[in-house]
Amino acid sequence: MVARSMCPGGRLPALSALAPLALMTGLMTPAPVTAANSTIGRTWPIAEPDALSEIEGRAAHVPDMKTAFGPRERWSAMQPAALGIARAERNRTVVPFYTLDQDIRLPGGKILYAKGYSFNPLAYVALPQRLIVVHPRDLAWALRTARPADFILLAAGGLSQAGDTDADAITLGERHGRALFLLEERVKARLGLTVAPVIVAQTGQKLMLTEVAMPPSPQRAAR
Repeated sequence: MVARSMCPGGRLPALSALAPLALMTGLMTPAPVTAANSTIGRTWPIAEPDALSEIEGRAAHVPDMKTAFGPRERWSAMQPAALGIARAERNRTVVPFYTLDQDIRLPGGKILYAKGYSFNPLAYVALPQRLIVVHPRDLAWALRTARPADFILLAAGGLSQAGDTDADAITLGERHGRALFLLEERVKARLGLTVAPVIVAQTGQKLMLTEVAMPPSPQRAAR
């Protein structure tokens, strides 16, 4: 039994009344915690070079492409397929049949599809985006017309592009903040393209080609 000293009037001293509060404060206040690092077993320094430093070091030795190969618009890989200029509004359809150039065999050697077999890929897959094919001079129209998922392909031909620096698809893409692509010869042949601008969209199991005649501009008239 613990004896308590009473103040006159039967009240505990003020110090005794504050003791529980002090105890709670001590419990709720985190005490400083110290930890020591320990090493278990043998250690070795990292032998592999830093990946970022290695990339930066190799990139510093890559030759300047423009100095080595000339202006980018003159590179053969940057030359798109040529198309004529659309003179009238016209809609036509194309079925992009594909013909196998070799036998397709099962693992056991049995022929699944023989060479020469033709089929329509659109019977099995869908083309969710449209292809908008233009000459660089009509790029502004293509940017206004294209939906976010559409592909814009640049074609050569039409008017002379000898002094047209905008023929560089990479520069144009960076300028407008949108990916631009070059029209390849195999795509031109596969889709049956002849003129631009043209919008290519899937309709059922066919491709609808919408050829667009652009209104004449003062710049074109001057050329």
